[in-house]
Amino acid sequence: MGAGMSSGRRPSFYGGGGGGGGVGRPRGMLPLLALQVLLEYGRAGASRPPVTAALLAANALLYLRPGSLDALLPSLNRVAFNPHLIIHYCDLTRFFLSAFYHLSETHFFFNMSSLLWKGIQLETSMGSVEFASMVAALLGMSQGITLLLSKGLLLFGNDEAYYDQYAVGFSGVLFGMKVVLNAWSDDYVFLHGVVIPAKYAAWAELLLIQAFIPGTSLIGHLGGILAGLAYLWLKRSFSGPDPLSLLISGIAKAVRWPVGFVQKLFRSGRPQGYTPSRGRVGRGSARENGRGIWRCSACTYDNSPSTDICEMCSSAREDHAFSRRQHLQAGGNGEPSVEEIRRRRLERFSR
Repeated sequence: MGAGMSSGRRPSFYGGGGGGGGVGRPRGMLPLLALQVLLEYGRAGASRPPVTAALLAANALLYLRPGSLDALLPSLNRVAFNPHLIIHYCDLTRFFLSAFYHLSETHFFFNMSSLLWKGIQLETSMGSVEFASMVAALLGMSQGITLLLSKGLLLFGNDEAYYDQYAVGFSGVLFGMKVVLNAWSDDYVFLHGVVIPAKYAAWAELLLIQAFIPGTSLIGHLGGILAGLAYLWLKRSFSGPDPLSLLISGIAKAVRWPVGFVQKLFRSGRPQGYTPSRGRVGRGSARENGRGIWRCSACTYDNSPSTDICEMCSSAREDHAFSRRQHLQAGGNGEPSVEEIRRRRLERFSR
């Protein structure tokens, strides 16, 4: 959740509208955001975490709505997070998509700058699969906790948060990410002249945002903090990879398998020096030599262990040549002579 407004029972988005991601945006801060992304992902030795980049791209596409996407994507009015509409109509579009929409360029810029900074640190330390699992978990839990908080306030007689509030933005997930990022930190942060431990920075930021920007969604941001705490509790309570991480990893492997298979087909090709139906010429592996395959010293052709005559150039096998001649002179055991093998080979190739 990022910004939330209330105006009776109808959404009001700072001047109306709802077709695009924001209303009356001057576009002055977007080049600055693009520069930040370029500096982080373009510098030498950068880790370039892919999930963070994908989240930035998804938010940017939904905000900018380029070309024909503007007509295909739902409007801001259609996706704004409203607890009453989500629960009463089971509106999953509002539940999930509201996090990826933004009201204005300023709203979009600060959320994406925060996502860039937090996402790179978390994904680099956690790994892409676990980071993607965490983002999905924080998204679902922050939105769900916000619904529960709104419903709870309704039971206590406060119906404004349940019926009247319409909110959008990625801030709920970002607050959860801040909790996870600073959970085990011993550092201190400086917020408006006050030095506080980093692990309490999310709570301090929640109060400061509400004090200076009262139009934001308090319960949306609070839901994000509680989602971060719940995620940490679940990670401590259940050791090993979570089922969502295993699911994402399995999906990633399933997507990569066809690509890897095609790459293997193109890479395998025919090895250098390979002749169909005639063995190999050149250097052979130890495994081949271990099976009894011997190499002709004259043409380097790899021959079958069942013959002592090179099938390529008819040279005798050097290490068996002397014993072979003695065996033939002694009468042998009925095996064909050298001339017979040569004649059979010529007949085979002349067919």
